[in-house]
Amino acid sequence: MQVNASNHGFKAIIDQFRPDLQKFEQLYRQIHACPELSGQEEETSKIAADFLQGYGFEVYTYIGGYGVAGVLRNGSGPTVLLRADMDALPVQEKTGLPYTSQKTVRNNEGEEIPVMHACGHDIHVVALMGSAQLLHEARQRWSGTLICIFQPAEETVSGAQAMVDDGLYEKVPKPDVVLAQHLMRAREGTVSLRSGRLFTAGDSFDVRIYGRGGHGSAPQACINPIVIGASIVTRLQTVVSCEVAPEEFAVVSCGSIQSGHKANIIPDQLDLKLNIRTYNAETRERVISAIKRIIEAECEAGGAIEKPLIQCNQSVPATINDDATAKTLQATFGSYFKDNLIDAGPLSASEDFTILATAVGAPYVMWLFGGVDSKTWDDAMAKGTVDELPYNHSPFFAPTIEPTVQTAVDAMSIGALTFLRQRV
Repeated sequence: MQVNASNHGFKAIIDQFRPDLQKFEQLYRQIHACPELSGQEEETSKIAADFLQGYGFEVYTYIGGYGVAGVLRNGSGPTVLLRADMDALPVQEKTGLPYTSQKTVRNNEGEEIPVMHACGHDIHVVALMGSAQLLHEARQRWSGTLICIFQPAEETVSGAQAMVDDGLYEKVPKPDVVLAQHLMRAREGTVSLRSGRLFTAGDSFDVRIYGRGGHGSAPQACINPIVIGASIVTRLQTVVSCEVAPEEFAVVSCGSIQSGHKANIIPDQLDLKLNIRTYNAETRERVISAIKRIIEAECEAGGAIEKPLIQCNQSVPATINDDATAKTLQATFGSYFKDNLIDAGPLSASEDFTILATAVGAPYVMWLFGGVDSKTWDDAMAKGTVDELPYNHSPFFAPTIEPTVQTAVDAMSIGALTFLRQRV
């Protein structure tokens, strides 16, 4: 793919065509106050679709749920895909902001639960809209095809695959490069960009252990699945230390163990929920294999009445930024953001946006941008208390609106302009 050789004109383009951000700041407050859970992003998707239609994009809706795709064809040249995610989280907001979410919804079990944008997807949405407007207004300065994707259900790491499975690339052209960004806990105005490892692969498993229930006073007549489960959880702690090379990264967590209801009744089943994080594909397979081996062996040792059920209910690949694409972006980002371009290192979170790229064999890069108030960040750095600042998914997660929105709009626009054909 041909890449722009000159990047020093990008600042002039951004300064000339950056839209009035006040409307996007207000829209951010609106979306933040009215968050929607994964698979329920009806209003957010409508806002995005209506906006794109207003700027002449070909717009496709209801892709893989509430997914939206907008296509702006602007002559010959590369095809660049930009992605933002839309969904919120089942979290009770405690920020105290004037636009705090008061929203609750009923979940699948009929329970009323709170909803909050605690991961920055609201900023992702308005930033992509702002970038779409900027690039539309600047279309005399570039040629190619721009695709804007508003993806549902990222928090359940299912939305990207759902869009692909629902024929996304039968509706829009296949991209030459796929780009995305994510808000993180870092100083406002900073952008973090790196080659290689960014986010881990994430795999979640539901495990059921089958015992023989009975009276707590007669354990010899029972097979206690809690004893087997306790052995499994303890033994799983050795997987990383004993089976993963020291230079590799892996996390094995047991997030839930459920069994029984009464002290004097031995239950007949136990359920575990496990989560695994890795970067390397071989390490990933090794860890999963070890977990299955340990669970099966402990069940046999404990006399379980049948083999355990081990079911993967969620799996997402690692985010490994393409080296050549990232280095090209580092040149243009470095020219624009200067000292505010940093490398925050790889993170152990997981994302599904890579599927939008790997489904068509396109290179991809995701970068991060900060949203913590400068004084708050600097004070925390001086005191060594950065880890105490609210992180993504916290009920206190409250990014600054400015300059965060502008940083995100500028970064997405420069990312696209880096690969679109530049017109003098």
